[in-house]
Amino acid sequence: MDIDQLQQTLADLEAETTAKIAGITAIDELRHVESQTTGKSGTLGQMLGTIKDYPADQRGQVGKILNQAKGKLTGIFKQAGDRIRQAETSAEASKASTFDPTLPGVRPPLGTAHPVTLVQWQVEDVFQRLGFMIETGPEMETEYYNFEALNIPALHPARDMQDTFWMTNNMLLRTHTSPVQVRAMERHGPPLRVIAPGRCFRYETIDASHENTFHQVEGLMIDKNISIANLIAMMRLLLREVFGRDVKARLRPGYFPFVEPGFELDMSCLICDGKGCPTCKHTGWIEILPCGMVHPNVLRYGKIDPHEYTGFAFGLGLTRLAMMKYGIGDIRVLTGGDLRAIVPTPRLTGPTIKPESAGAAC
Repeated sequence: MDIDQLQQTLADLEAETTAKIAGITAIDELRHVESQTTGKSGTLGQMLGTIKDYPADQRGQVGKILNQAKGKLTGIFKQAGDRIRQAETSAEASKASTFDPTLPGVRPPLGTAHPVTLVQWQVEDVFQRLGFMIETGPEMETEYYNFEALNIPALHPARDMQDTFWMTNNMLLRTHTSPVQVRAMERHGPPLRVIAPGRCFRYETIDASHENTFHQVEGLMIDKNISIANLIAMMRLLLREVFGRDVKARLRPGYFPFVEPGFELDMSCLICDGKGCPTCKHTGWIEILPCGMVHPNVLRYGKIDPHEYTGFAFGLGLTRLAMMKYGIGDIRVLTGGDLRAIVPTPRLTGPTIKPESAGAAC
């Protein structure tokens, strides 16, 4: 374009910019418009890049005109910036003048212990009143205590059921708290009443009722003449104490190498009231407590004579128990950082917390 057209274009740009920034009240928005106008890739910046296209005898005059226009636009943006900052300062001053420092502050919402922790404390209280002691063990275990001493030797097919996180030091993250029962037998001997709460790890396919990290309570009672009747009575008492009422449960055969005979204790799913849902895989039942009579080989590993003593053992899933007690429909909520998981609202019925609706609380 010739010089006259250039001057008219610059005049139009100045008028358009003045009108555009008149209603702007935020510095960030003003900077955005300034970048679009005088920036290197903005309207004026592109015009400055065309100076070389003019005849040599006009380049000086064109450069002068463009620089004058840039100066005017810079001044316009500076005035607008001063106006916006002054307005923000006035607003802050007005807000400060209405602030009453004697008013009480806003209290943050209070949480409580995690649901799994609450259930663990309750289970521990029940068993302590029954004369059980509480034992703990390492989360990084040896192959001997995690498998071999529990009657799961190398190449045993049961190991395939517990795909395991192995360490470079040939130890592993324990797949259950059952190793503590062997350690307790070695340490205390019979008669023995012990529970072992703790965290376990398995290479699981994660879904509504399975996680790779979960909490469990291993229980063990060894004495003379212990029978399945003692086991069933203890489990019924435990569920009644935890839920505050009788819950529908069933005992069915199950295979576990460290008990013989072995059972699965299922309870009616409290998420769907036994009607079927993703948590219980639409069966109406949820596996809560594998159990059975301690296998003679495990007693021998614990240096206890199986001809003189018998006992029962169980592995209570604390995480699933917490889901049933507090109406949490998906196990991932308990390890996913959902703040609603630590709100003190224990309940057995009502809407459940599910990951798909948990985003707003995270």
